[in-house]
Amino acid sequence: MKRLIAFCQLPLIVLLVLLPDLCAAISVPTITFGVDEAESPQQVSGALQVLFLLTILSIAPAIVLMTTCFTRIVIVLGFVRQAMGTQNMPPTQVLIGLALFLSFFIMSPVINTVNERALQPYLDETISQQEAFNVALEPIRQFMFSQVDESELMLLADITLTDEPLDQTEIPTMTLIPAFMLSELKKAFQMGFMIYIPFLVIDMIVASILMSMGMMMLPPVIISMPFKLLLFVLVDGWSLVVGSLLKSFS
Repeated sequence: MKRLIAFCQLPLIVLLVLLPDLCAAISVPTITFGVDEAESPQQVSGALQVLFLLTILSIAPAIVLMTTCFTRIVIVLGFVRQAMGTQNMPPTQVLIGLALFLSFFIMSPVINTVNERALQPYLDETISQQEAFNVALEPIRQFMFSQVDESELMLLADITLTDEPLDQTEIPTMTLIPAFMLSELKKAFQMGFMIYIPFLVIDMIVASILMSMGMMMLPPVIISMPFKLLLFVLVDGWSLVVGSLLKSFS
């Protein structure tokens, strides 16, 4: 037993002996942070642009959620999965990826307009950064105005604005964005309710049949899930859902 313990301790002893040599052989880089004086205004401007770019990248997911069609699409796809009762099928990553690419597909005219009118002129240095921001914001505002409901827009306008706006230009973007999100949530839940109805009917029929047969201990979900999947496949459910989503933004 003592020999076995000594044999098990041998690798540890060897590691302790070689550890100083290993540490000396491995060079560990050092990272330093500092603030130096700028020699020209261009250096300050470049540093501020980098900081602004990092800030935009950090809030990019929130911008996608607030100003595009992503919210409605991902909520409706989530309703489809819950109505079928398939738990995690399709996986959340698949639904998010599908919603993201559908959002790119729907927003492609807006993205192309922003690229042609704002990004490319700014890269060619024909317009300033502030002008590029204002030009890029205009097609996004037009998209949100085309999808926002008047009731939500008036609700937010009454809360945030002192005077009644006469046209769309008098409505600030900070008022338009929450109104747009409220409209997207309402439309997504309306579509989710319509999706739930046929699956709910199947659940009620299966539950009634099981109760009439005296099989009350058997969960109706186990029996109704194959029928719901069969119905969804026969009617080509994914094409119907995606087509309805695309048409809802036209």
